[in-house]
Amino acid sequence: MSGWKSFCDKIKLDQINLEQLRELARSKFQEYQVYPDSIQSAAGSLFLIARDNREKFLIILSQEAFPAKFEGVEVPLANGKAKKCGLTIQNCDALREIFPYTIPKNHRGLPITIGLGDRLGLASSGHIRLIKDLPVFPILAQQSIRELNLTGRTYPEVLAAASWAVFQEGYTKGFGADGDHLKTAEEVKMALDCGYTMITLDCSEHIDNQAAALSETEINERYQQLPPAVRSNLEAKYLGKTIDLKGVSLTFNQADFQKIVLVYRKAIDYTIDLYNNLIKNYSRKIDFEMSIDETLTSTSPESHYFVAAELIDAGLEITSLAPRFCGEFQKGIDYIGDQRQFTEEFKAHVKIAEHFGYKISVHSGSDKFAVFPIIGKETGAKYHLKTAGTNWLEAVRVIALKNPALYRKMHQFALEHLAEAKKYYHISADPARVPDINKMSDAELPGLMDQDDSRQVLHITYGLILQAKNP
Repeated sequence: MSGWKSFCDKIKLDQINLEQLRELARSKFQEYQVYPDSIQSAAGSLFLIARDNREKFLIILSQEAFPAKFEGVEVPLANGKAKKCGLTIQNCDALREIFPYTIPKNHRGLPITIGLGDRLGLASSGHIRLIKDLPVFPILAQQSIRELNLTGRTYPEVLAAASWAVFQEGYTKGFGADGDHLKTAEEVKMALDCGYTMITLDCSEHIDNQAAALSETEINERYQQLPPAVRSNLEAKYLGKTIDLKGVSLTFNQADFQKIVLVYRKAIDYTIDLYNNLIKNYSRKIDFEMSIDETLTSTSPESHYFVAAELIDAGLEITSLAPRFCGEFQKGIDYIGDQRQFTEEFKAHVKIAEHFGYKISVHSGSDKFAVFPIIGKETGAKYHLKTAGTNWLEAVRVIALKNPALYRKMHQFALEHLAEAKKYYHISADPARVPDINKMSDAELPGLMDQDDSRQVLHITYGLILQAKNP
């Protein structure tokens, strides 16, 4: 008899003591393979998550009829029967009707929010254990369309994985779901319809990076081509003005003002239009973030202020905004750049965010240990941080430790397909600096995840590795 069946045989449904059952499951997890914090009583039934070897499933015990909408098979027990249900999207929908804490919710007004992208759909339980006693609101379902395409997953699958993890861990404090770096109205609508509570709008295709490289004469010529009404309205609000934000002074001289308008105006118009059509009157509150970090140069404080002021004046409710900071926030490694310069410029961005009432959002935040203390201090512990990929790298480390032969295949595959992966991600890793694994013992392989070049190579090739099939 499998472990979870033995556990269920000890349960008397007319004498349920949840704490005793959880303690029994916790003390004998290896024997019963029942997740203790998942044991819950509702709708006249007892629910728990168990596993057989690698597979997890939902077990329902009931004295009468099993709750409707759950698909599964009935399994005989010594004192009755149980219903064994897969951790599917449909069963997750049924679970949310009974346990509302498995439904994501918005987080506007909360001080620290962290996106914890889980590309494998396996890491959220670990993320929950990490933050459950900290003053942090987790965005457990955080994926971009690019990540979905690279992993072969869907938004409903990503959200279901997060909800099942929440139920498994008995986490009732709330979590969010972020449709990350979405670019089109169709993508935004899809994420909203799937139940996502946060939209991060990527405006990179509407930011005119070429304008930033023009001469003053060329900028002025292009600026004069804008409709007179647009120019006069913006000039009245910004041109020649000095704005004081509690120690940060912003000045819009003519050359910089015209450049800012040309670079960001279309992105602002696009954002306002999309927000009014999809976000503003949606049936539930949505956390809205605008991303302007996809530019060739760092975002000046004046540019940040201009974008934010235009959005706020248009009536948008912004939860967070992501500028591009000085230095480099590359995937999988620490911050590259002058920390003193970052601190001074970051202070200005924080003042702007505080002035307009939203939080600064830091993208590509995984492993940026050099600037984490700066971010926490200067924001007064009020920020949004996006992370993704670190749990994938730790999974790769485990593979290197437990199955060196498989890791060697993955490593070689990653190097062979690095050029393709770099179409999606910018990194500075040099394959020539990646240690030759043919000269390394199996015991040395896990240490490759501590070397920046090999770490980045394995980081950005995740999708190609996951999609690869044996011939």
